[in-house]
Amino acid sequence: MKLFVGIDVSSEKLDTCFLTDDDSLTVLAEMSLGNDVVGATTIKEKILACHEAWHFTQIVIGMESTSMYSFHPAMFFNEDEALRALPTVVTVENPFRIKQFSRMFDEDKTDKNDALRIADFLRIQRFTTSPIKEEKYMALQRLTRARYQMIGQLVEAKQHFLENLTYKCNTLTRELKASDSSTSVFSATLLSLFTEDYSLDDLAEMPLEDFASLLQEKGRGRFKQPEALAKTIKKAIRGSYRLGSVAQESIDAVLSAIAAQIRGLENSIQALDKSIEQLVVAIPEYQCLTSIPGVGKVYAAGLIAEIGQIDRFEDQTKLAKYAGLSWKVKQSGNYQSEHTPLTKQGNRYFRYYLVEATNSVRRHLPEYGEFYAKKYQETPKHQYKRAIVLTARKFVRLMDTLLRNHQLYTPPRSVLET
Repeated sequence: MKLFVGIDVSSEKLDTCFLTDDDSLTVLAEMSLGNDVVGATTIKEKILACHEAWHFTQIVIGMESTSMYSFHPAMFFNEDEALRALPTVVTVENPFRIKQFSRMFDEDKTDKNDALRIADFLRIQRFTTSPIKEEKYMALQRLTRARYQMIGQLVEAKQHFLENLTYKCNTLTRELKASDSSTSVFSATLLSLFTEDYSLDDLAEMPLEDFASLLQEKGRGRFKQPEALAKTIKKAIRGSYRLGSVAQESIDAVLSAIAAQIRGLENSIQALDKSIEQLVVAIPEYQCLTSIPGVGKVYAAGLIAEIGQIDRFEDQTKLAKYAGLSWKVKQSGNYQSEHTPLTKQGNRYFRYYLVEATNSVRRHLPEYGEFYAKKYQETPKHQYKRAIVLTARKFVRLMDTLLRNHQLYTPPRSVLET
């Protein structure tokens, strides 16, 4: 006989159902406990007592993935020595799969019923048996996900800065682009210039030599052609609309606040990059992935953090599915649909790092560049998205092979011969 322990996890509670696999689907116990060490320990002791009485051939403890709320219970049960001495499997399931299974039953949605359905889902043997991530991968994941979120905040802050800069100097971005200048409006110099106590008229009337000297002072001598940059900015100022004094003060205040936000985010991202590098270099998989041309430190760290130990996945197909790079077949009788969209039911962080890494790899490895070009030409619709996703699917196979065999990337023989 087997025991299936379904746990519905929330921020405060662990609603638990103990279900056996006998013909009567016996519910041995149901309980609602706090989501803390005391509650988890009570569940563990109940499992041990049940095993003492029934001698189960397998004990499956499962819960839905609820981000930080399910992390501690999953780690508690997975690492407990008493439970590890028994034939115990701890699994964290995709909430979407549990939801689809529960829809078959016409019943109220309560925490008690949710725990029962999780246990019932485990009972039909459709659960994953991959181990929980080790602590080092979880630690790296906290860093890479925080970086991912800060990058999103930085992009949004820059968009807001550009929107408000348009009110103050609407031709600046256009003039910088037309002059082929390598200087961005988000450079430290221009951020400072347009958010300090300089009005547009002050900058426009400033002698060119003085303006160039000001740029060099703020840029710490990094500009090769400060006078050319000064001319470009003056031209942008002359061609831009002017605001009234009241509106100008508001826009200046907004630009100053957003510029401070941008600087703070950039500093925080740099600090995270240092922490990521210190942690990831001690993980063996890092050397495997960075040996692939085009996969840098950030991409490697993001991929490793989401994959964890490769043994969590049976094969490269399961790894691709984890990223949401799988297509559902639509077939009935003699008909089979050619339109099969991505499931996108996987890990969005993993999918992001995988696609970004693939986009870089295709520029460094001819094999992947040619494959991308071929797929790009095969369809007239959504060419880039389709080609890059299919190339990412190919890249999964390479990554899976390197990680499983603990080996570095070796160029194909044809590349070495050339």
